[in-house]
Amino acid sequence: MQKQWIISNPNVMMGKPVIAGTRITVELILEKLAAGETIEQILDAHPRLTREAVLAAIAFAKEALRADVIYPVTEAAT
Repeated sequence: MQKQWIISNPNVMMGKPVIAGTRITVELILEKLAAGETIEQILDAHPRLTREAVLAAIAFAKEALRADVIYPVTEAAT
């Protein structure tokens, strides 16, 4: 049986998807990665995380964005 890494509970972090057993949100992990942190740096900062949990957060975000939703893109003003 495969571990369920990502859970959502209205009583934890206002229902945002988190790593199971923590209050670490998928959003936080993605923000750190987008800011240039490596997986190793994230793991050092959050000892309860595992590499598998971080990869599960990335996979969760990928699937969430795969939904049939149109995201309008605007051009930056020059």
